[in-house]
Amino acid sequence: MDVHEELLRGQAEVWQFMFAFTYSMALKSAVELRLADIMHSHGCPITLSQLASRIDSSCPDISHLARIMRMLVYKGIFAAHHPSDGGDETMYGTTHISKWLLHDSELSLAPMILVQNNQWLLAPWHYLSQCVKKGGIPFRKAHGSTFWDFASQNPQFNNLFNEAMACTTKITMKAFVSHYKVDGFNNIRSMVDVGGGTGTALAEIVKSYPHIKGVNFDLQHVIATAPTHEGVSHIGGDMFDAIPNADAWILHDWGDEACIKILKNCRKAIPEKIGKVIIVDIVLQPDGSGLFDETRLVFDLLMMVDLSGGKERTELEWKKILEKGGFPRHRIIKIPALQSIIEAYPE
Repeated sequence: MDVHEELLRGQAEVWQFMFAFTYSMALKSAVELRLADIMHSHGCPITLSQLASRIDSSCPDISHLARIMRMLVYKGIFAAHHPSDGGDETMYGTTHISKWLLHDSELSLAPMILVQNNQWLLAPWHYLSQCVKKGGIPFRKAHGSTFWDFASQNPQFNNLFNEAMACTTKITMKAFVSHYKVDGFNNIRSMVDVGGGTGTALAEIVKSYPHIKGVNFDLQHVIATAPTHEGVSHIGGDMFDAIPNADAWILHDWGDEACIKILKNCRKAIPEKIGKVIIVDIVLQPDGSGLFDETRLVFDLLMMVDLSGGKERTELEWKKILEKGGFPRHRIIKIPALQSIIEAYPE
């Protein structure tokens, strides 16, 4: 490649980076309009006019829809079938990508798409460079409060966020339960999910291993919206004060100091011989080229933008905080998901 061609390619890539947000917005519109659901319920390829007629609107703009669909087809989210009989109307259908946009599917990313592209979570990104220059948390600069305080004071956002966490948890826990060795659960009689949201993760585990007594532990305003799960009890509280006794815990993302404090609280209550901490979280591989490696780096930026001290970690970084928290031994189990399983032992 000569210098001029290389420079031209660089220009093209900058344009793509510059307008990458349009892909997210087009994807969000597809979810809001329930385009995948309409195609799925239709059961076969559908024309643009048929698609428009089933949108929840008395006067949908077909020309706007056509242009959005053109982009979504180009990105592979939907498929376009041109009639072989010479007909004028293009037929649209689903793909392996659009199946993740279905609202009523057991495994769906639709709620996550809606919350991540909501104005509340997009606003903090405009403070990214400012926080590099002066420090601080972009979310606090955008909204004047921490992420968790904002959620506790804004029921609409809280529900939107909890729905998104529930949908992603189902995806992760399906991989977790199916790939975590049976021995990992056999000696566990009770399990606490620390910061478990509405209890979706723990419910999936208890459903597969009903001998485990599950305790979902989170802030009171989160527990208040949690549904009933068989075999799971909900307890509201602060993980930095104390954690309910159990044979095992599941932890999620926090800053290093906060993580160490939580781990120490777990260590205080853990049974000496059979107790362990099970962490279901991202393990970064900055130079990796795996299916989820780029998305894991994106999640690290998400943590930086939204949470005070929140971060994703490499295995070495995990090892350091586990040792400081009282867990000198650990092993990482890779599963077909964004996250991995980290087992940590007190001896």
